[in-house]
Amino acid sequence: MKQIRSIKEIAITGKKVFLRTDYNVVTDGKITDPFRIESTLPTIRYLLKHDCSIVLASHNGRPDGKAAKGLSLEPVAEALSDLLDKKVTFVHDSVGSAAEQAAEDLNSREIILLENLRFHKEEEENGTKFGKALAELADFYVDDAFANIHRAHASMVGVPKHLPSAAGLLVEREYDTLTKLLTDPKRPFLAIIAGAKVSSKLEILHSLIERVDTLVIGGAMANTFLYAEGYNMGKSILEADLAKQAEEILHSARQRGVEILLPSDLVVAAQPKSGERTRIVKVSDVGEHDMALDLGPDTVYDIKLAIEQSKMVFWNGTVGYAELPQFAHASREIACAIADARAESIIGGGDTAGFIDAEGMEKDFDFVSTGGGASLELLSGKKMPALDVLLD
Repeated sequence: MKQIRSIKEIAITGKKVFLRTDYNVVTDGKITDPFRIESTLPTIRYLLKHDCSIVLASHNGRPDGKAAKGLSLEPVAEALSDLLDKKVTFVHDSVGSAAEQAAEDLNSREIILLENLRFHKEEEENGTKFGKALAELADFYVDDAFANIHRAHASMVGVPKHLPSAAGLLVEREYDTLTKLLTDPKRPFLAIIAGAKVSSKLEILHSLIERVDTLVIGGAMANTFLYAEGYNMGKSILEADLAKQAEEILHSARQRGVEILLPSDLVVAAQPKSGERTRIVKVSDVGEHDMALDLGPDTVYDIKLAIEQSKMVFWNGTVGYAELPQFAHASREIACAIADARAESIIGGGDTAGFIDAEGMEKDFDFVSTGGGASLELLSGKKMPALDVLLD
């Protein structure tokens, strides 16, 4: 496995640094989740300690290349000023005369935050001129935007074509922690993979069955596996066209001696609606009008037992329709079991990270990834253009 080039190994003292972060956390002018902002503080403080001046840059939302007031990063500048107890000056564009002047005027240990990069369509198009214009704002590039590191965008791959580059402390820790799952996991190694769609998790499932000792499959994607095993799933969400691939995954895992835990019982209701009447049924007893919306107590018991017996646990995807508290019971039970276990715990970002943050449990795990899609692509062995430029 290649080593990542870290700012700790680079002579960076006194540099003007273009620091790419992932502050994709503003909706309608309000910060929805400070976790990604807080995760970049160690890198920012490291650079300040080394007398760097910092040009912060990030994307937010999907504005389709046009300015959108509700997606402005100005609230992030205010939040960072409070968190750092230091003024972070907001610049109302990411390129052009205002950005150029603000960057030129920067003194040691001063920080500016550029406006949302995606207000320019050239960001997602990886526009050559746009990437060069961003690069001209600084003399060194640091990538701390792990959640976006699988994207070939101008600020991710274009800027480091023009500047010496390295990974920030967040990206370094994400890379080192996740690749350890591939190269040297503690054993027994348990992975819990859940969520809505099998189609979005095929690669990670194929990758993990070569490495884990036990694999738990939950959430709506478990319905596809149960369907492939011959169970009637009523009105449950599933991908019938992927039944053959699901069966192949189960067959391959069993051939490798991997223990597979599929649901044995389920919480069902007529629809995913708050206050809906629920029943607990065996998987063989799902009715034609039932929707599987959470795991049943017997399944949760089996998963908790597997957690207790493991030395490393990787979890990605809530195991029920956790948007509604009524169907979040199993996810909550599993989160508590992992938090209480002796096993090293790694949370694979995305909805899972959002769920445990909402439960106030983000500090109860050894590592919580900031990038759901990025962490899955890394573990799946996919090519990641923005990561490749940081690897020696």
